[in-house]
Amino acid sequence: MSRKADLAAARAEHERLGAALTEHDRAYYQEDAPKISDADYDALRRRYEALEAEFPELGGAGSLTKKVGAAPAEKFAKITHAIPMLSLGNIFADEDIFEFVARVKRFLGSSADIAFTAEPKIDGLSCSLRYERGHLVSAATRGDGSVGEDVTANVRTIAAIPQKLLDAPDVLEVRGEIFMSKADFAALNARQAEAGEKIFANPRNAAAGSLRQLDPSITARRPLRFFAYAWGEVSAMPADTQAGMIACFAGLGFPTNPLTSLCETPEAMLAHFRAIEAQRATLDYDIDGVVYKVNELALQGRLGFVARAPRWAVAHKFPAEQATTELLAIDIQVGRTGALTPVAKLKPVTVGGVVVSNATLHNEDEIARKDIRVGDTVVVQRAGDVIPQIVSVVSHQEGAPPYVFPQTCPACGSAALREIDPKTGEADAVRRCTGSLACPAQAIEKLRHFCSRNAFDIEGLGDKQIAFFFEKGLIRTAADIFTLEERDRASLTKIENFEGFGKVSTRKLFAAIAARKSIVLNRFIFGLGIRHVGETNAIRFARAFENFEAFREVARKAAPGTPERDHLNAIDGIGDVVAEAVADFFIEPHNEAALDALLAQVTPFPMEAVKSDSPVAGKTVVFTGSLQKMTRDEAKALAERLGAKVSGSISKKTDLLVAGADAGSKLAKARELGVETIDEDGWLRLAGVDEG
Repeated sequence: MSRKADLAAARAEHERLGAALTEHDRAYYQEDAPKISDADYDALRRRYEALEAEFPELGGAGSLTKKVGAAPAEKFAKITHAIPMLSLGNIFADEDIFEFVARVKRFLGSSADIAFTAEPKIDGLSCSLRYERGHLVSAATRGDGSVGEDVTANVRTIAAIPQKLLDAPDVLEVRGEIFMSKADFAALNARQAEAGEKIFANPRNAAAGSLRQLDPSITARRPLRFFAYAWGEVSAMPADTQAGMIACFAGLGFPTNPLTSLCETPEAMLAHFRAIEAQRATLDYDIDGVVYKVNELALQGRLGFVARAPRWAVAHKFPAEQATTELLAIDIQVGRTGALTPVAKLKPVTVGGVVVSNATLHNEDEIARKDIRVGDTVVVQRAGDVIPQIVSVVSHQEGAPPYVFPQTCPACGSAALREIDPKTGEADAVRRCTGSLACPAQAIEKLRHFCSRNAFDIEGLGDKQIAFFFEKGLIRTAADIFTLEERDRASLTKIENFEGFGKVSTRKLFAAIAARKSIVLNRFIFGLGIRHVGETNAIRFARAFENFEAFREVARKAAPGTPERDHLNAIDGIGDVVAEAVADFFIEPHNEAALDALLAQVTPFPMEAVKSDSPVAGKTVVFTGSLQKMTRDEAKALAERLGAKVSGSISKKTDLLVAGADAGSKLAKARELGVETIDEDGWLRLAGVDEG
């Protein structure tokens, strides 16, 4: 094969790997929810870098080897780092230590011994703390290395981080890792589980999620810690060595890692690596390797940087801890959102000092890709030191059939489906139960949503009360809420006698429930908890249909390619993903039965037009082209306030088209169908808007 053909194949693989790495960076840095283990990520990046080494033309300005992390999330203000926060190169084999030291010496043109610091690589979230005249003025995450997220308010709640420094340089940026100890992580997850809230996958995710809260009071309740190990901008350097800077940080009151050591030779570096690796399982915080740094800062300056990493430092990663065992069974767990998650039941085996009997299988595609079958001998590793996963299959048990992932929910028997992404045409990795109203695995979460403020808003039925009534067997479905008083009258065990209730509170609860037996249509639709139907889409459906039965009738028949599906898709703001979710909800028989029971107790009434006497009340209006005097969203909102139904497409049912500048195909179709058409000024006059 010619080099040209080789380059074409390499370019295709390079682009594919780049897209995968970009998505994994986004999941790790922005969502705090990595999709693969560190070892798997490192393998992808090594292959990506190897392609660039073999074909240098692939390493252009857009190469990931020149980028760090991921762009900061939009929900936070941004802080530009005075000095970039770069990443580290990785090594994996013992001999790589000797090569790293030799490479440093070659660059410096020196044969003399060079001292290195060796410190544990903490598995947390990098953060830069800026102090001016001794006062903490800002804190930022790494972000993309140049711009990070402003988490100052949250960092101020972390007890380990000083708010004020004595005898510090006028400007001092202290950098380090925010993390959560294993003991604190276990306690936090226990509290989360008790409260029925999100369970974190590992301490790193918990720390990152806790730091990146919009509400600092939530961060304050999370037990975050900090180790200082680096710096950014400093007005006057207080030391001339890496070890000296770490000692300075400790003197200023920052926690520093006690396992940091000064090593004079590669042999000493390897010995310290082995010593830390031996202690790894007993440490109360997660580490995934050891970082080596040239000790003399003058030499660091001479060595400088290459691409996204310094020449004077490298991370020596631990190999993933693995063991071999037998796969006894595959259980399907149904989450609170209806996601079906496969869990491997294993013959207990010790991995990294921990006895493992369960492992994640991620999803059905992963099972099929690895051809995992019940009875297999499998290799298990602890990804990120916390979540066990099956790495590979050693052998199949003779005669074991391929595993068939269930297409019905094991908790309620409803259909379990995978959504199709309309942009890519690919199925979602997760299969979800469609029995939203009827599934016991989703029941508490759905009941909480049903009673929430923007749905039925039933006073006295908060999260704790719902969990209590569910545990007692008094409320298992939405319909049960509205028969609670009647059943209580017939029961020998009265609710008023339960701890925390009483006659007055029980009477108020029953009154609040009774008040919601008649409810506006959009709140009713939102309360059903249909996937992708939030408050806005619920309002869109409520405005598009005269009553719930009309909505239900269309949704029942809205299979792909039907007029009913086109009807849903024509509603302004409703795309095929939402339409499909609505159709899936209403064709599921378990939902239908639960819905009939609910409608026997509750009457939804239509949304009232704000101005029923307006010129467009009850009419279907379409907007097209560019509006100059108000945004398209403002125009749509105005039309809805005037009682109009806003649609995104032209049909025979359209009453009015408002055409702004550069109107295109919709204007032509409106003329073809004889639909009344007006310009923006005409719309403003019709709507009664004062243009002055």
